[in-house]
Amino acid sequence: MTVKIVVIGTSLGGFSALKLLLGKLPPEFPVPIAIVQHRHKESHTTLAGYLQPKVALPIQEVEDKDEILPGRIYLAPADYHLLVEPGYFTLSTDEPVCYARPSIDVLFESAADVFGDRVLAIVLTGANQDGAQGAAVIKARGGRVIVQDPTTAESAVMPKAVIAATPVDAIVPLESIGSTLLSYF
Repeated sequence: MTVKIVVIGTSLGGFSALKLLLGKLPPEFPVPIAIVQHRHKESHTTLAGYLQPKVALPIQEVEDKDEILPGRIYLAPADYHLLVEPGYFTLSTDEPVCYARPSIDVLFESAADVFGDRVLAIVLTGANQDGAQGAAVIKARGGRVIVQDPTTAESAVMPKAVIAATPVDAIVPLESIGSTLLSYF
């Protein structure tokens, strides 16, 4: 399997988890990374600005029709679903999924539609079941799914939901997810 995109979903406790995971990636990481972090729709803080000092790769919040480029980290903006299209991202204000907009399921399913078996998904800490359905779609299309070990998650609900929904490729403690991700390249 040649990975063409990494998609990451997280919620409660996600900022700390993302800092640790993304901070372990080298500046020459070869593929794009798209992230949904649940946050309040009126969140005016820039997640990218808080993460960038800890991460070697460039990070940006997606704007509609942004080109998907390798070696970059793309964040879903607050209150917008992030979708993968062939070569670019789109944003949507469709109804929340699993009470969330942005929704992890929406990102994961759209990535699977475009990249099929070349998607690698990572599910981190979170307090709802968003991501479970999307991870199952990725697995059904031949992609890979890594899940944070629920015992190392600030909230184990999301990792447990994904593990219950589909056979995952790895269940890994948070501190080892970065090296597990790098083992696919």
